[in-house]
Amino acid sequence: MTYDLLSDLRVVEAASFIAAPTCGLHLMQMGAEVIRIDQIGGGPDFGRWPKADNGVSLYWESLNKGKKSIALDLGRPEGRELAQRLAAAPGDNGGLFVTNYPVGGFLAHDKLAALRPDLISLRVMGWEDGRPALDYTVNAALGIPMLTGPASLGDQPVNHMLPAWDLLTGAYAAFALLAAERRRRATGKGQEIRLPLADVAIMSLGHMGNIAEAVTTGASRPRLGNDVFGAFGRDFRIKDGRLMIVAISGRQWAGLLEALGVTAAVAALEAELGVSFARDEGIRFTWRDKLYPILEPMLAQRTEAELAPVFDRLGVCWGPYRSLNEALADEQIAAGNPLLQTIAQPSGEVYPSAGPALNLAGLERGSPGQAPTLGQHTDEVLAELLDMSSGEIGQLHDQKLVA
Repeated sequence: MTYDLLSDLRVVEAASFIAAPTCGLHLMQMGAEVIRIDQIGGGPDFGRWPKADNGVSLYWESLNKGKKSIALDLGRPEGRELAQRLAAAPGDNGGLFVTNYPVGGFLAHDKLAALRPDLISLRVMGWEDGRPALDYTVNAALGIPMLTGPASLGDQPVNHMLPAWDLLTGAYAAFALLAAERRRRATGKGQEIRLPLADVAIMSLGHMGNIAEAVTTGASRPRLGNDVFGAFGRDFRIKDGRLMIVAISGRQWAGLLEALGVTAAVAALEAELGVSFARDEGIRFTWRDKLYPILEPMLAQRTEAELAPVFDRLGVCWGPYRSLNEALADEQIAAGNPLLQTIAQPSGEVYPSAGPALNLAGLERGSPGQAPTLGQHTDEVLAELLDMSSGEIGQLHDQKLVA
């Protein structure tokens, strides 16, 4: 646990991959008790890359840190019945279930609600009609790879490694679950929530104006390489590397020109074109091919060490291009950042683990927590949630229904 804002909530999670486990992780980091139902031996993502040298998944233990784990044989009816009872376990703080199991399977909402009518279940799906999807296939279906990369690629798609819809869906799922829990407190009613990954992507494109743009113009936005659409922003070569520089606001734009000593040259271009770059970021985007040659030589002759203090003093928005290892060597990002705490994890590796990204005034972050080993909390959970005796739990072990 990191903060204790949700310490009165218990969430049961039966999920794999990114979106649904991220939902549980966000809730845990706000203080909720999150109990994972795991398959004995691990589910489909238990061995997912990246891995430690001993084969333990760094991916799995990073997504599930701070949670509890109960391991069941979900291939047998008795194991599935236990999972249902855990999801619907009594208690005013419980009855909150997060999953990405199929809509009509043994963890279907109607089956669980028969055990607990006020149950709230949140089910992450691929498409609304139940078809499977991953972030990468949703991106492909919505045209994102055709907007990515340089124009010279023509109709060749470009995928990217960040599963943005998965991550956004996980955060949205946590928000939706808490909204339903708030409603239950007022009405006593449970709720089934279905959250398709594809719908989160479609919603997001709609919110950003992409859908409106495509419909009203009748055309797809062209590829722009590293240029920022509708604003002044691009990667620029400097003497010792490359920087990403973006000027959205008038202050950022004025600071950039002053830092590079090109205010007069840009003013002359404005007079020539009859425009004002200071007032409209779209004008900067429109005439970017005339602006770049003014800025490029001034940047190319300076190092990052020379530019950084001037940029920061004048409010320029910029960032260096780095590898992740280089970024982690930056004290502001890693060693000096309270977001990350170095913890020994079950893999045997010791590395920085991330807590919640928000900083709540007056509250201290606790430890991000260790990931569980499979079944680490089996006996504890069975005793506390299902009120089982040690003898009953021992019988389940003897029957190999739990581990």
